[in-house]
Amino acid sequence: MVRRFRTMSMFTTPQPAIRELDHRTNDDIEVRLLWNSWTNEVFVAVADLRSGELFEVTVRGADALDAFRHPYAYGASSLLPTISTGAA
Repeated sequence: MVRRFRTMSMFTTPQPAIRELDHRTNDDIEVRLLWNSWTNEVFVAVADLRSGELFEVTVRGADALDAFRHPYAYGASSLLPTISTGAA
């Protein structure tokens, strides 16, 4: 009886959904520009390595580079409360 074994090239490795487009670290602040290839969402992840604080903000693709350069401006706007006008 002859057995055939599959070679490694016959198996495919799934591609990760999250891809890092850019990153930078300055003064223990790490900023990463990320893209989810499954949902096509772009987001910026910020980690303060000293305090351990983290936040992520989803941005429009057109704003991705600006959000990467100025993540706290985009992060702060996403943390603002929503103001209701009372109109239904």
